[in-house]
Amino acid sequence: MTAAADLFIGLISGTSADAIDAALVRFAPQPTLLATANLAYPATLRREILALALSDGSSSLAQVGRLDVEIGGCFAEAANHLLAQAGVDRTRIRAIGSHGQTLWHAVQGATPFTLQLGDPNVIAERTGLLTVADFRRRDVAAGGQGAPLVPAFHAACLHDPQAARAVLNLGGIGNLTLLPSDGPVRGFDTGPANTLLDAWAERHLGTALDDGGAFAASGRCDTGLLQRCLQDPYFARSGPKSCGRDTFNLAWLDRHLRGLKLSAADVQATLIEVTARSIAIALRRAAPATSKVFACGGGVHNPTLLGALATALQPIPLASTADAGIDPDFIEAMAFAWLARERLQDRPGNLTTVTGARGPRVLGAIYAA
Repeated sequence: MTAAADLFIGLISGTSADAIDAALVRFAPQPTLLATANLAYPATLRREILALALSDGSSSLAQVGRLDVEIGGCFAEAANHLLAQAGVDRTRIRAIGSHGQTLWHAVQGATPFTLQLGDPNVIAERTGLLTVADFRRRDVAAGGQGAPLVPAFHAACLHDPQAARAVLNLGGIGNLTLLPSDGPVRGFDTGPANTLLDAWAERHLGTALDDGGAFAASGRCDTGLLQRCLQDPYFARSGPKSCGRDTFNLAWLDRHLRGLKLSAADVQATLIEVTARSIAIALRRAAPATSKVFACGGGVHNPTLLGALATALQPIPLASTADAGIDPDFIEAMAFAWLARERLQDRPGNLTTVTGARGPRVLGAIYAA
């Protein structure tokens, strides 16, 4: 590492486990996205990740250990691919910030824990770059939810001292960051965004997602199923709160479908409304004075979902973070590059008003190159 090492790499794969997003970022004088890459998991590895994430937790230690190394190798490959594609010498890189692949997020039980795989030792070894990882568990140890962690980065990039804003991440799980013009930043997971939509599409179409929302657009929302889903206690809880695929999955949906005879397309159309209305209800309850919502994440590419959201949020306008100059596909990867930077500066990465932790904590462990 040299004095010119002023760039950071952020790596993340969301709950859909379809690919690893990699972002090359410069933070001075302001966060700037310099290059991006997206590396798909091998199909067999993705199937194994999803099967393990949806299991009852009885997987073998050997399987978990092997996947930790294999996922770490994929994350290293994503970082190396990003650097080769951007033509940037790795001596310019100060650190990698790796979120890893979440397999389990269970912070409500007697022994709260969150588990992300992607061995950072493997990433550091195969890239030759200092790696910061394991960002969530210190917050959980301090009594927090360990999620969401991106609101601190949203605040750094998108706060407006003249107006209350919200940032909506439409990943597998939806989460809101509430940015008042003045006052503490808040945020929480709203519930399912793409995770149920993707899983239902995979079950009935054999595809990883409902491309462009066409499957949902061909059906009609069923009010009975919608009401059953929205009665889940999670939606009524106030933040701080977080959830994952272990809460909202096909088994959850199948329980709500009992006794109903609906076409697969009608179920998909209803799931669109579950996402849209749960988000709108949460926003109105938590921050009714919000003047604008900026969306990011994979869901911004689903026009059916965005249309339902725009309707549910009225009269609050819905925009993309692209309108504020931030690529909606890579804002989370940028956030983990930023969290790596905060760790190296020994600055807290969590917001207690978001996660509920007992206090600010420096997040992440450092793995030397």
